[in-house]
Amino acid sequence: MSNNGRGAPSGAPFLVLVWAGLAGAAGVGLAAAAAHKVDSPALGSAAVMLTLHAAAAVGIIAIALRAVWRGMWSAVALLMLLGASIFSGVIAYRAFLDDASFQGMAPVGGTLMIVSWLIIACLGIAEALAKR
Repeated sequence: MSNNGRGAPSGAPFLVLVWAGLAGAAGVGLAAAAAHKVDSPALGSAAVMLTLHAAAAVGIIAIALRAVWRGMWSAVALLMLLGASIFSGVIAYRAFLDDASFQGMAPVGGTLMIVSWLIIACLGIAEALAKR
């Protein structure tokens, strides 16, 4: 993870922040669609999951910039965004197109989100032990 001398992260942290920004915007868009356009409680859940995990990824990158295990923190943020994007994307696809073709991928996305949170717990322990 490098810094260009102006305080802005480059490489993986920058890409995570771009993805998180796009995911957060998409989550708000899905929430608006769920509230005004598409009568689907699942779409509202997808919006919440996407927005929540986008915000979490931004926080993870803030930690990564000061952490011992920087690369791992960036990787878990990417994993989290991947999971949230798959989960929410599959639900949105079904809600908008009434097509369940990819429905089996939603649990994959959900599992990736769960695993990413468990990795965060492990990294928290690793950081505490490394800074002793």
